[in-house]
Amino acid sequence: MRIQVILTGGTIDKLYNPFKGELSFAQTHIPAAFEQGRCGVSLEVQQLFLKDSLEMTEEDRAQILAACQHSPHSQIVITHGTDTMAETARYLIAASPNKTIILTGAMIPLSVNGSDGLFNLGAALMAAQCMPVGVYIAMNGRVFNGAQVTKNRALGVFEALH
Repeated sequence: MRIQVILTGGTIDKLYNPFKGELSFAQTHIPAAFEQGRCGVSLEVQQLFLKDSLEMTEEDRAQILAACQHSPHSQIVITHGTDTMAETARYLIAASPNKTIILTGAMIPLSVNGSDGLFNLGAALMAAQCMPVGVYIAMNGRVFNGAQVTKNRALGVFEALH
């Protein structure tokens, strides 16, 4: 069994630029994170783009959906920015892919000390192997139904909708 990992950017993959005092994209940090975490799962990593999720368009979501549909693998992890992660999850649900799809990201970039990214990546890989067909978000040590989740910006966590 292989898990398809689709990279789209988000805070998890940003780098802090001390000269500009901002976060931006240089190159992905995800393969190095899997190596650091001593990942024992067979992965196929595909980088679609590196974008802040607030800049994602419907065309970007269509590209994510197409990558999921064309993947030969039934288990998929997508790295994604947290601001519109729930929106992308609902977009994928509407297309009814017959796969287990887990979206994950981070509040603090992998490149910054104290990042939650490695923890969230590990949770997403585990969820991809254990959850039934559907679309989910793995954040904060929890797995949420992609149709019933929201980001609590004040607390910096994801929560189930009731």
